[in-house]
Amino acid sequence: MIEVSRKTKETQITVKLELYGTGQAKIDTGIGFYDHMLEAFTKHAHIDMEVSCQGDTHIDDHHTVEDVGIVIGQALKKLIYPVQNIERFGNATVVMDEASISCDIDLSHRAYLVFELPVEGKVGTFDVELVEEFFKRPLPLIYH
Repeated sequence: MIEVSRKTKETQITVKLELYGTGQAKIDTGIGFYDHMLEAFTKHAHIDMEVSCQGDTHIDDHHTVEDVGIVIGQALKKLIYPVQNIERFGNATVVMDEASISCDIDLSHRAYLVFELPVEGKVGTFDVELVEEFFKRPLPLIYH
């Protein structure tokens, strides 16, 4: 297990991450839907993760979503690189209800994201436009 922390003017975050876990999660970002999605991620990826974040959500959720993504990216980088005992690339297509999502990933130190999901609006109080920010921000940290 690895622990990574980050403190900025807007957020204070600690992430504990075990890459080869059982899907256990303890997530508290102050953003209900975001917590739910991170818990689902850990469950389906069989990763154990604890996230504690105090952020300026009284202003908006942007800094919390972005900075938690950065800290998770830093933790993944420490656990994955140098790459060993995992496949360098993979892909999957998941169909649920009326949605079909395809994802390809290559862990070869090339920071690049194609995010083709025209989303807007809210799920509860969560601004769905922040999903792209979550994936975009940690990329330079993970791959360089």
